[in-house]
Amino acid sequence: MVQSNDMDTAIFAGGCFWGVEYYMKKLPGVIRVESGYTGGTKENPTYEEVCTGTTGHAEAVRITYDSRKTDYETIAKRFFEIHDPAQVNRQGPDVGEQYRSEVFYSTPEQKQIAEKLIALLKAKGYKAATRLTPAATFWPAEEYHQDYYTRKGALPYCHGYTKRFD
Repeated sequence: MVQSNDMDTAIFAGGCFWGVEYYMKKLPGVIRVESGYTGGTKENPTYEEVCTGTTGHAEAVRITYDSRKTDYETIAKRFFEIHDPAQVNRQGPDVGEQYRSEVFYSTPEQKQIAEKLIALLKAKGYKAATRLTPAATFWPAEEYHQDYYTRKGALPYCHGYTKRFD
């Protein structure tokens, strides 16, 4: 059993939360990935409200991981490798502010790691448009959004893995 002091969290938005959730769940040390909404002003938003683009929220995932088995940098690298961080307010066919690329950091260390990875991407010629924002309230999405691809037996349609770090 994982002790609570060995668990940490990370919050990322990288387009449709279903695809981000799918790939993050595959990382060793990840305990739970929850789809939801964050970064906006509407309290307890619904999927329909977020889709209007008027709440300011992004579709995001909250990742709980065992810090004895993985670390924030490993998870953040995966985030940058499973979506296109150069796209602004979209991922593939999904268009709108709710599909933006954003890191919601909860500690100065998380922010520093994200800044370092963005700088590495830029040094490699990528045009990273990923925002860095202090974490705020994370609102879990409706139950039918959780574990979507696992339940449907399907693969993500707008996310894939592209190695960007050595």
